[in-house]
This record gives sequence, structure tokens and C-alpha cells, in this order.
Amino acid sequence: MTKAQGPDLDSPEARRAGGILTIDLEAIKDNYRRLRQELRPVTCAAVVKADAYGLGAARVAPALAKAGARTFFTATLDEAAAVRESLEKTRPSADIFVLNGAGAGSVEDFAALEIMPVLNSLGEIETWTAAARNAGHSLPAALHVDTGMNRLGLPGGELETLIAEPDRLAGIELRYVMSHLACAEEAGHQLNGAQLQRFEEARARLPGAPGSLANSSGIFLGADYHFDLARPGAALFGVNPTPDRPNPMGQVVRLQGRILQVRQIDAPQSVGYGATHRMVGGSRVATVALGYADGFLRSLSDRASAWIGDRKVPVIGRVSMDLITLDVTGIAAGEAHAGGLVDLIGPNQDVDTLAGAAGTIGYEVLTSLGARYHREFLGG
Repeated sequence: MTKAQGPDLDSPEARRAGGILTIDLEAIKDNYRRLRQELRPVTCAAVVKADAYGLGAARVAPALAKAGARTFFTATLDEAAAVRESLEKTRPSADIFVLNGAGAGSVEDFAALEIMPVLNSLGEIETWTAAARNAGHSLPAALHVDTGMNRLGLPGGELETLIAEPDRLAGIELRYVMSHLACAEEAGHQLNGAQLQRFEEARARLPGAPGSLANSSGIFLGADYHFDLARPGAALFGVNPTPDRPNPMGQVVRLQGRILQVRQIDAPQSVGYGATHRMVGGSRVATVALGYADGFLRSLSDRASAWIGDRKVPVIGRVSMDLITLDVTGIAAGEAHAGGLVDLIGPNQDVDTLAGAAGTIGYEVLTSLGARYHREFLGG
């Protein structure tokens, strides 16, 4: 997080919020520059789908544009439209691609917004060539070839048809041929090399166009995976793209929860739903105003930790919809008190650590962060 400035915790909105989510736009920009340096001279795009991984694309996309991003990827057309609007002042000519493709009935919207689909099937190719014929000029798009994910992209049979009948691409201005890595976060996984080989073979047999393969983790597999354009997403927002090594990215988010109440427990008693946790006498419990409705996952029950200053305290009992409880027995009353704040994601616990406690990944934690937090943006 940026050290030169911090969130405004004294505003009325912050004081009445159960949780404060601080998003460091300067750290996002630094992360983009770090990835761009890793890729030079290859172009670094920015994936801002799912509202910039839950952090707010309306603020994040312009910050990335200021850092130098000129190409953006979203999942849906509505996301792309919102990003286009957010970039009106900082990067009005940005290239924006929709990963989920050219859905039926949306061709006119793509054209009106100057947004490009990533074509994932022969059917979508046919839709886009028909649109080009109707428009009387070529239309830009990217082509996705499946090399082992078995999710989106042309499967082997459709790829062979396209190679044998390249006229199917008539009227399409092919900006990129791309694929997506399934196991890039595991540097030694054999599928990485297999997908790289399949991608190179597919490109050699298709009409010439720039290539794009690397996601966040793929960037760190080496130059062979970089091609002409890389598409980082989660790494921009502080998630570790190299889980087996120290995180090369700066931390972007801080999540603080507000203590509603601290109570003394003088005899053995249970805490929370299901009575899953029992406290001994002489204990203190702090109740904090956030829960699974805010994206603090229920799987963190009795597993997560919070921080009060530099002191680690356990989450005890079940995470409920609006509340969590902490064992603050060892914390002085002046440090753990009603109205005070605790860190759930912050200087002592990054998003990957919290995700590990939940049995999930940082991506899910970020995209689950709820709408009830008071949000503070640093820089921009």
C-alpha cells in the first residue's frame, strides 16, 4: 500500500461503515509497470473483467491507462461498455476485447461501442463475417484457439476446419490469435509446454496475426510464452502470480472491519451459530461488523486471523452473514474497543494468505468483496 497517504477514516461514511476497503491505485499502476518491464518489448494489456476483479473498473481502468495500458479485456459486453465510458478522458481510443465472444444479437452493440469480440467458435466467426458483409467493410476481432483448457476457444475439429477453409475469416481484421494457459501458476506443469507447442503449431497454420498466450502467471514462465501481447489480470491487483516464490507484485487492497462490541466471558461458554467454538472463563470476544454477505467467506470460520496493530487474533466461531467474532483476550482494552478497526487484509496478511485460510484463491476473495464496504481509493 502507498505509504505517503492513507484512507480517510474520519469521514461520516467511513465512521458508519462496518468495513473499510482501501484500494491503492498507485500500487496497481506500479504493478502494471512491473509486468510491462518483465515483458519488454512485448505489449502488456490489462484484464479488468468482473469490475476489475471486484475493485471498481471505473477507477481502476483509467489508472491503468495512465500507467500506459492501451488494450483491455473484459468478460462481457456490458463490462466492456462500462470500461469504454470510464476511459473517455484518459484513453478514448483504447482497444477493448470481450473474452466471452460475440453473442447473438449483440453485433450492433459491438460496432456502436467500437468493442471487439474474441471469437471462440466457427459459429461466432460466421456471425462476425456476416456482420462485416452487412457493414460493407472488415471488422476487427481476436481469434481464440483452445490448446488444452477445454473451455472456450476453437476445439481441434473446428480449428482443422478453419485451417482447411481460411476464407471463413473473410471480412475479419484479425488482431490477435490467442489461447489461454490452464496451469501457468505451476511452472513445472507439463501442460504448459504442451499448450505452448499446440499454440505455435496452430499459429503456423492460420493466417498471420500477432499472438497472445500469457496470463499473469504465464508472464513468469519466460519469453517463449510472451508472443506479442500478454493479458495479466489478478497480478495487477496484488495476487501472487508465482505461488511457489515470493510475490513480485505490490499489495493493492486493505480491508478493515469495525468492532461493534467487546464482551468479557467469565465462565465457559460457546460463541456464534452452532456453538462450534467454546471460550474458557476470563476471555474477551470482539464482534466485528462484516460477514459472508460482505465476501468474508464462511469457510473462514474458526480458520482465519485478523490483526489489531501488530497483534494477531483468531477468528472464532462461524462467520455469519453480517458478523465475525475474534478472541481478543490478549489484547489491551485500549487497543480492542467498540469503534476500533481490525485488519483482515493488510500489512500483516495479504489477500493470498486470507485465501489460503479459506481454502480458495486470491481471485475469489477479491471478486467476492461486497458492496457494503466504504471504499477509499488512494492516488489514481
